[in-house]
Amino acid sequence: MKATPVTGRPSPEPLQAGSGYAEPFELLSACHERVQRSLDMLERLNAHCASHGADARAASAAADVLRYFDIAAPLHHQDEELHVFPALEAGGDAALADLCVRLRAEHRQIEQRWQTLRPLLQDLIDGRLDLRPLADASQTFIDIHRLHLLDENDQVFPAAESTLGPAQQHDMGLEMAGRRGLDLSGSAAPGSR
Repeated sequence: MKATPVTGRPSPEPLQAGSGYAEPFELLSACHERVQRSLDMLERLNAHCASHGADARAASAAADVLRYFDIAAPLHHQDEELHVFPALEAGGDAALADLCVRLRAEHRQIEQRWQTLRPLLQDLIDGRLDLRPLADASQTFIDIHRLHLLDENDQVFPAAESTLGPAQQHDMGLEMAGRRGLDLSGSAAPGSR
């Protein structure tokens, strides 16, 4: 059986200017793919540490996971909370509005669990490994993401995308880019030419 590498370097950087912000829901979905790859890497990291300890490969993978969840994940949650959830909460569908309330609460739980996991990953990078707490904190962090991502992918994103018109999605994309330090304000809104 071929071993799955520990590393994989999910990119914390946003897609290149103009390549995703014009289609913000595609960008949000791509972010979910990167979240899943980072969670998969975290699982492989724990398996690797159980067999090999805190070696250089483990430290590299831990640094990749840290970078993603320190930089890109918080921006992604802001995107959802500023654009996606409000559109659904204002849409009049009580079930979707309730789901958005739950997903916001899960964002807070994810942030709290990250504050537990983060120092354990940093310890691994620094050559200190306490395997059991790292494995437990990792699994808890992974578990909370699983249903969360499914609910957003299967229910929330499609509903919000059909609710927000092209001009609203354009503005959403500009604001998402702006939070990442990109100025795309010179791009024209759909139908404005």
